[in-house]
Amino acid sequence: MRILTGLQPSGKLHVGNYFGAMEPAVRLQDQGEAFYFIANYHAMNTVRNPDELRAYTREVAIDFLACGLDPDRVVFFLQSAVPEVNELAWILSTVCPVSQLEKAHSYKDKVAHGFSPSHGLFAYPVLMAADILLYDSNQVPVGKDQKQHLEITRDLAGKINEAFGEGTLVVPEPIIRESAAVVPGVDGQKMSKSYGNTLPLFADPAEVKKIIMKKLVTDATPLEDPKPKENSTLLALYRLMASEADVATMEADFDRGGIGYGDFKKRLLDAYLERFEPMRARREELLADPGYIDQVLAKGAEKARAAAAPVIDRVRRAVGLA
Repeated sequence: MRILTGLQPSGKLHVGNYFGAMEPAVRLQDQGEAFYFIANYHAMNTVRNPDELRAYTREVAIDFLACGLDPDRVVFFLQSAVPEVNELAWILSTVCPVSQLEKAHSYKDKVAHGFSPSHGLFAYPVLMAADILLYDSNQVPVGKDQKQHLEITRDLAGKINEAFGEGTLVVPEPIIRESAAVVPGVDGQKMSKSYGNTLPLFADPAEVKKIIMKKLVTDATPLEDPKPKENSTLLALYRLMASEADVATMEADFDRGGIGYGDFKKRLLDAYLERFEPMRARREELLADPGYIDQVLAKGAEKARAAAAPVIDRVRRAVGLA
């Protein structure tokens, strides 16, 4: 069983990245042959400064390892270290209907938020499909918002198999963690670097405190009244970070009333600091050994290209390029 997932280095990682992709990836690394990559080609749609792209890419590598990824048990690599992915993306694009890409929620959402409707942004699902299919991936952990892209991946693999022979590409299955499929940002929308509503993963504690206490949206319910639990961003984030017992206590306090949102925000801050402190310590160790990061990524790239080679060769033969 081969599992694959990736993260874009388009800015500082946040708790949405952690709960939506990194934590599930760490848990899955013992359940099959895991391929995890840093999607730096995808990040070019939003990061146009080369120094920033290099820096973000490096930080994602460090952060992923700090969160428990074991390079001895997984294949961990840069997307750009396997150029065959672009060849497969082109081959997939020849069977991909334009209408399918026009319906992609992510593309329409980003354009609505002011992003330039470039070909890269439009064709994002095709490159994502190539990322997955190039390694004969069987399962792909995705958030609810990425489910449509995986459906496109499955459809494109099916079109290739129908046109050029069954077994040309492996059709993957999604793994969707419903409880954390979409992590809310501090404004209540999906947490995203693109929307500037994130809670950073490894920021200075003082910065995190400022974000939680000042920017996290709440309603105007008076202190003495019960607080609505439905659609509460604060409570949703707390459920991800705190113990079951502490969550039950907060929910009961929401129902009882007499406690203000300031107190609840302090509880969220404490849960955040406790949850990520061990990872913060590991990250400091990694920062002190930059050569180790280079070694991990080089070894991962070698393994990834070795896995990609028979797949791209099989596809080339099937479509007539070899």
